[in-house]
Amino acid sequence: MSNGSNVPIVLVAMGGHAFMQTGEKGTIEEHEKNAEGIASLLMTLVDRGYHLVITHGNGPQVGNLLIQHEMAREEVPSMPLDVLVAMTEGSLGYILQQSLLNQLRKKDLRRYVVTVVTQVLVDEQDPAFQNPTKPIGPFLSREEAERRRDALGWKVREDSGRGWRRLVPSPRPVKVIQRHMIRDAARAGHIVVACGGGGIPIKKEGNGQYGGIEAVIDKDLTSSVLATDIGAALLVILTAVPQVYVNFGKPSQQALGAVTLEELERLHAEGHFPPGSMGPKIEAVMGYLRAGGRRALITNPESLPQAIEGRAGTHFVGKI
Repeated sequence: MSNGSNVPIVLVAMGGHAFMQTGEKGTIEEHEKNAEGIASLLMTLVDRGYHLVITHGNGPQVGNLLIQHEMAREEVPSMPLDVLVAMTEGSLGYILQQSLLNQLRKKDLRRYVVTVVTQVLVDEQDPAFQNPTKPIGPFLSREEAERRRDALGWKVREDSGRGWRRLVPSPRPVKVIQRHMIRDAARAGHIVVACGGGGIPIKKEGNGQYGGIEAVIDKDLTSSVLATDIGAALLVILTAVPQVYVNFGKPSQQALGAVTLEELERLHAEGHFPPGSMGPKIEAVMGYLRAGGRRALITNPESLPQAIEGRAGTHFVGKI
């Protein structure tokens, strides 16, 4: 196990759907099976000598947790959203770290895996708090949604023709509080799971103390901030498609292979990457490269071994 700082760190960001595939119910057995698959693929990076930090989403899981709280609200106290994010950080981190630890033991590598329940500072003056846009939780009837709006102060909106949902702010991440701990553990050769669900959103009070705040932080934007802060040599964003495309879904669709920051900024300005899908991932890559990051990669989990060798995925580099 290395304890030097000259071994490159790679940060891998993956979505909550890495644990829970489309059509699955979200049982523990499904989570464990999916985690085993992704852990096996991530060993490609360990085999290549990288120190590894992993971030992940929690959308399906925190949605299920909200439904559980909803159904039991007459029996047990409900918890605020920042606490639910913490709960899913712990549960998904446990599932993933157990799979990773088993993979390490198969290879007889005497490393450990640690999950960091990570706080992420946001600005209470972020415009997102005046304009909540992120739908979360169960679908409700219009009448029930408006009742909770009036009783609980929720913002609500009809979502995709399936019902009404609560809207919460999605502020930009400012700082990962545990960034030094994450970096030091990774440099020591351990695998670190951090910033689950984008991290637990916290604010700084007037007296300098920290306090939780109800919001959802974009996982990819937090990953970009963390990759910069820990000096990651490579930022990998895993998604549902093997490459990034321009004119996606059109006859003129074209896959991107290698892209400079300057080219990426031009394509982004032309509107090729919609806010609801690839947009946040591209913003994360641009933020990382602008802050001095060397290289970034977007691909799907299945293509990761080939992408690390430059034979798949979309690769991004800073200004040459």
